[in-house]
Amino acid sequence: MKKVFMYVSVVIASFGLSNASAQDGSSYKNGIGLRAGGGYYDLIAASYKTFVTDPGAIELNLGFRPYAAVYSNYNQFHLSFSASYQHHFPIGNIEGFRWFVGGGVTAYNTFSSNKDLAGFGLGVFPTGGVDYKFGNIPLNVSADFRPTIAIVRPDYYGYSYFNTYSRFYAGNVGASVRYTF
Repeated sequence: MKKVFMYVSVVIASFGLSNASAQDGSSYKNGIGLRAGGGYYDLIAASYKTFVTDPGAIELNLGFRPYAAVYSNYNQFHLSFSASYQHHFPIGNIEGFRWFVGGGVTAYNTFSSNKDLAGFGLGVFPTGGVDYKFGNIPLNVSADFRPTIAIVRPDYYGYSYFNTYSRFYAGNVGASVRYTF
């Protein structure tokens, strides 16, 4: 595990050094890091963001959210993948500070020791937020809002309504920190 971590660190550092001369201090092409969110399907996610045009970026997240039932003897967790397109706009004259709007899709699977609580889900979401790239260090932070609408819901206990999150979830807000290169 230590060797894998060291290898990934060296690769990321080499990308950062090779692209450092191509960027000014307040912009970036790629970023990799973590997103902490309040989503039903992800609490922590690996986050990768890449700009495909000057204002347009694609963000990919691979996340999970564990659950433990105190009143029962089962455990479960969600594993999710989300992809979104974000169109960025400058905010005033502040270098590196932009807001964005866009949309995306998320797919998740619930794994549970109780087979009646396991299943696949798929949703779509509009997204909006702010993005800031520090000028003197290779660091980006962002905050976003992703109200998610379920298209495919897990079939809990033989019916599709188990909790309030199964159709629409407005509480999906998140914050990301990424190393830029």
